[in-house]
Amino acid sequence: MADAPNPFGDNPFAAMMKAGQELARALNPALETFTPKGFESLWPTMPRAALDAFLGKTFNPGGLDAKTRLLLTLAGLTIQGAQAEPQIRLTVRHAREAGASRQEIAETIAMAGLFGGVPAMAKAMELAIEAMGEDKA
Repeated sequence: MADAPNPFGDNPFAAMMKAGQELARALNPALETFTPKGFESLWPTMPRAALDAFLGKTFNPGGLDAKTRLLLTLAGLTIQGAQAEPQIRLTVRHAREAGASRQEIAETIAMAGLFGGVPAMAKAMELAIEAMGEDKA
């Protein structure tokens, strides 16, 4: 018995992307070139004082500092894998602003790799290097 023809052609992902782009173009031509990375660029890195206030010990004096919270967030995002690309880049930028060193970020990602696997770790490291390449420090 022969397989039924695939309505999406040889590459279903490409067909879905094309359909999505056509829909975006019909709704709003500006959406045709939208990318998650473009959306990410709308969110600037928060200043360290704001990170300390909202994620640090300002409202929770006995709790974790902003840097530790962001490194824990990075570990969780690394374990999620490639579905969290913009969030990983944003978290790395904020972690650097909160005082995390490149070494601390790399070690956090490596530890998370024990739980998320090597592919997730490699992708997160690639994204972190990309985000840290934008560092002014």
